[in-house]
Amino acid sequence: MKLSSTSSVVDPWRALRDATDRHRHEHGCWAFPHAEGSVLGVLAAAVGARRILEPGTALGYTALWLACGAKKARVDTLERDPLHVAMARAAIEKAGHAARINVHEGEFAGVLPALQPNYDLAFFDGHASTPGDLAELRRLLRPGGLLVSANQQLARPGSASYRSRLSDADAWLSAPLGNDMTLSVWLSITPVGLMSAR
Repeated sequence: MKLSSTSSVVDPWRALRDATDRHRHEHGCWAFPHAEGSVLGVLAAAVGARRILEPGTALGYTALWLACGAKKARVDTLERDPLHVAMARAAIEKAGHAARINVHEGEFAGVLPALQPNYDLAFFDGHASTPGDLAELRRLLRPGGLLVSANQQLARPGSASYRSRLSDADAWLSAPLGNDMTLSVWLSITPVGLMSAR
């Protein structure tokens, strides 16, 4: 299923999305603004999120949408590129959301273990996902929390296993959303060993 265009949706951060696209071409990097920012805002609002996790900041476009959707939420977003961190922090400050959005600098493997559990929503948009990523995201989500996995069309060692684990009905209630996203609700009872990373 392909998502219909959201071009009719008012996008308060369209300029940042366009600036991210320009930066990517100039910098030769992987700073992609997710195409469905408004969908993320709606999902954050629908689950009444108070704590949101986003591994993969780019320049802050989706972090702003998540904060917009969940007006009382705090967003922890992660980015390894120091230039992107600086640009994201500046954009978030300019938008007036610096008090609620914390941009953590570093590799996911270094930052995620330091975070405390019980996030209501996690949006993984950093790269093609692996079972190790999923194990850490599961640790950080509360039971019944929502995981939004992007880049599901990308191939990377372990990414097929990540997708396979999300289809395990004993652990996750999952459904595709568009061509590259999967929505998954963490179920509280987990078979032993399900989340061990290979």
